[in-house]
Amino acid sequence: MNNNNKPEKVTIFDVAKEAQVSKSTVSLVLTQSDKVSDKSREKVLQAIEKLGYVYNRDAAALRSKRSNLVAIVINDLTNPYSAQLAIGLEKHIGALGMLPMLVNTNESFERQKQVVNTLKEYNVAAFVMCPAPGTDKNWVNQLIQSGFPVINIMREVQYSDAPTILPDNQKGTMLATEHLLSQGMKNLAFVGGTEDISDYHERLAGFNTAMRLHNEHTPSVIVPSQTNRQGGREAFKELYAQSADIEAIVCFSDVIAYGVIEEIRNAGLEPGKDIKVVGFDDLEDSRMMSPALSSVHINANEIGKRTCLVLSELLDKSTPPLRTLVDVKLIARASSDQKVAG
Repeated sequence: MNNNNKPEKVTIFDVAKEAQVSKSTVSLVLTQSDKVSDKSREKVLQAIEKLGYVYNRDAAALRSKRSNLVAIVINDLTNPYSAQLAIGLEKHIGALGMLPMLVNTNESFERQKQVVNTLKEYNVAAFVMCPAPGTDKNWVNQLIQSGFPVINIMREVQYSDAPTILPDNQKGTMLATEHLLSQGMKNLAFVGGTEDISDYHERLAGFNTAMRLHNEHTPSVIVPSQTNRQGGREAFKELYAQSADIEAIVCFSDVIAYGVIEEIRNAGLEPGKDIKVVGFDDLEDSRMMSPALSSVHINANEIGKRTCLVLSELLDKSTPPLRTLVDVKLIARASSDQKVAG
């Protein structure tokens, strides 16, 4: 069979000839550089459309030693806030002209190492990572030293070289605790989270600071738990068994608070009235609960925006700030203040 009439593949030289520009100008357009005029860019794009040229990004990545892929490594996509965060990141990474690649580690450091090793083979431009429990600075630093920019979000790997974008966790739980103390609550608890993640220690520190500043003799109970709904249920059972006079609970997250509220009802009590509850994250479902859940609001879009500002600096070989705090605010609802409409 004669294949002599098979169409030849359109090349970058064909595009340059059709657009009447240089090959380097076509390359700049393909890599979305801002060093090309709008007029030239339009001519190149029209030529690409006319000729049906397809840009081989894999080949380009081999030549430039960088792809346009950004790996978003999320610790737990079953957590609604993680999904909310991923959406914010995708939008801002896309605005940089890059392609986000989302993977889930299911809170496993071993799984995290496996997916990162695989993604390195795709020559990703950078890793945006919410570190799994057990992630240590040596592993993060080795990844950076091998040529891959790393940005940690939501959790900090202490003393690592990766810039980190964090909500102001201490401020958040301090606001939540002060909100409860201002209503005359005497017996408070902090529930949820595990000691092997940085945000647990930060949120607990905010709770403890507010308690200490208010009255060092005000009793409090700390009950760690897994960061899921079942963890909240089990934590409240443990809390109520040792402190049946508990009046208010600051929860590590909204998901923990959902489990706590369920168990408060199972104990024959009314959440928001008999025991006040405040969460952290301000998920979409929290305002629709009964009672509506008070929560510390984190702006996921702002986390994504700040992350991409740091990413741009890293890709430009600049030095971004090592630690960026994103502000938070308390949203008071009926679960902690009966005067607030749900």
